[in-house]
Amino acid sequence: MRPIICLVTPGNGASSALIDRIAAAARAGVDFVQIRERELDDRTLLALTREAFAAVRGTPARVLVNARMDIALAAGAAGVHLRGDSPPAFRVRSIVPAGFVIGRSVHSEAEAVEMEARGGCDYLMFGTVFASPSKPAGQRPAGTDVLKRVTARVGLPVLAVGGVSVDRASEIARAGAAGVAAIGLFASGNLAATIRELRSRFDT
Repeated sequence: MRPIICLVTPGNGASSALIDRIAAAARAGVDFVQIRERELDDRTLLALTREAFAAVRGTPARVLVNARMDIALAAGAAGVHLRGDSPPAFRVRSIVPAGFVIGRSVHSEAEAVEMEARGGCDYLMFGTVFASPSKPAGQRPAGTDVLKRVTARVGLPVLAVGGVSVDRASEIARAGAAGVAAIGLFASGNLAATIRELRSRFDT
């Protein structure tokens, strides 16, 4: 099955350069672009999401908004990615239109099983799998052994997040993940080549 690749914005705020990068990622073949800009006020976040939605038009890429269902709906985004402290996915599902994508972050095997059982999610994002500069210092990564236990226990697609790289993609694939989510992809000099290589690692 084709791996899911989710590009997560780096949290540096709205800019034309960010929109250009989102557009390039969409053309390069990412499946999801998650707008994760927690410091923006509502008006700026809404404008950014609308620009991102326009930037991916004509490609298969879909825009998700981190935690903010209201912004996602107002901007015409494809869905929302819920944090651990967000409302339950089944409640969100009850008020969004058909086809609206709902994902959720989980951090343990037990949490993954619980979130699947409660319903409403289209996918789970598990991490932190590897050490990542975007996570607090001292936060212990779960590793691929725990990732493998999670993917064995749930039927939903599981995306690995945290320290994701091309070199680690084969290990992630062997653990049963359906794909990856990463901020670091924004730093790639050649997004198209990076994404092709990521996908190829899931085929081996």
